[in-house]
Amino acid sequence: MSSAPPRPHRRRTRTALFALLTTALVGTLVLRPDAEPAEAAAAAPATFVHPGVTVSRGQLDFARSKVDAGAQPWKGAFDRMLASRYADPDRTPRPRAVVECGSYSNPNLGCTDEREDAIAAYTNALAWYITRDERYARKSIELMDAWSAVIRDHTNSNAPLQTGWAGSSWPKAAEIIKHTYPGGWAGSGRFATMLRDVYLPEIINGSNSNGNWELTMMEAAVGISVFLEDRASYDKAMAKFRTRTAAYVYLESDGALPRTVPSQNLDTRDKIVKYWQNQSTFVTGLTQETCRDFTHTGYGISSISHIAETSRIQGQDLYGTDVGERLRHALGFQTRYEQGTAAPGWLCGGSLHLGLGPVTEVGHNALHNRLGFAMTNTQAFTERTRPSGSNNLFVAWETLTHGDNPA
Repeated sequence: MSSAPPRPHRRRTRTALFALLTTALVGTLVLRPDAEPAEAAAAAPATFVHPGVTVSRGQLDFARSKVDAGAQPWKGAFDRMLASRYADPDRTPRPRAVVECGSYSNPNLGCTDEREDAIAAYTNALAWYITRDERYARKSIELMDAWSAVIRDHTNSNAPLQTGWAGSSWPKAAEIIKHTYPGGWAGSGRFATMLRDVYLPEIINGSNSNGNWELTMMEAAVGISVFLEDRASYDKAMAKFRTRTAAYVYLESDGALPRTVPSQNLDTRDKIVKYWQNQSTFVTGLTQETCRDFTHTGYGISSISHIAETSRIQGQDLYGTDVGERLRHALGFQTRYEQGTAAPGWLCGGSLHLGLGPVTEVGHNALHNRLGFAMTNTQAFTERTRPSGSNNLFVAWETLTHGDNPA
């Protein structure tokens, strides 16, 4: 007499399957608010656009035409750039094999030199493009070659942030020189090796420190990936960027509490409030560092705008996603107080540390000029502080490159 398969075995199978599905469902429900956006999964273009880190050839051409015509604010921005120490034709590179940067750059063993040589390389690359004076291109190459011949490592507690700061400027310079200067750059391969071996490993895995760290590190990683045409690193950096941006700028649609980065284990309200500088009231546009100070907040906002701009140039426009919405509200929230609105008692105890810095041009141009959002406070602040200069870390000359730039 034949018998059916043992029912208990079938029940165990169903039970196991049910448990598996339940676990997966619960995991999905728990992680969904903080998961990486699906759009970020394959962000890299099939073919990279060059120059394509923060500023495109079209934007450079627009800036050049305005400077040539003597039009403002671009001519004034260009003049300010050329008058800066970064455009000094007698600048001597100061590379080091090991750059050691402690907290707040103490000790400072090559930290300022590295950041400012990288900004100088970018400054001279811009000057080359706008003037076509080869002396600027050669100076940019001199600076990049000097560092690629020497640097081997970054050390001490600020190493990831320092690498992000310098690593944000280097590829902007390299993209312009490699892809627009006809005089040749024999050392471009060695420079690429420097970015791949010294910079990228220090930043690509992100940071659990204050949000501006990881945002700046991902800015550098995205820019380096464009220069190296490294699709895997580009996708990894962009995914981390999307997750961090959602955890850096609060939107009412996030719910009662801000989103978090899963690796930080901010799994209680108390932990989140402490991480948000003890701010317990969350409103749209508030950032994780608003109640620390506006300067560090500006670093984060700037990197969000830079990565969004690079992504747009590379074919994926993030301004129409939550990235753009968070950037728009972060700019509007912070500039409201920069423009003189008094802080209410619920915000940072009624006391704000202002000083946003020259970080609004890219986002203002993309969101106000290109997409048509009003952005009254951002516009007023941007126009009042023109022409924007450099923060001497990783931001430079954005009135020139992005001010009212339709390209």
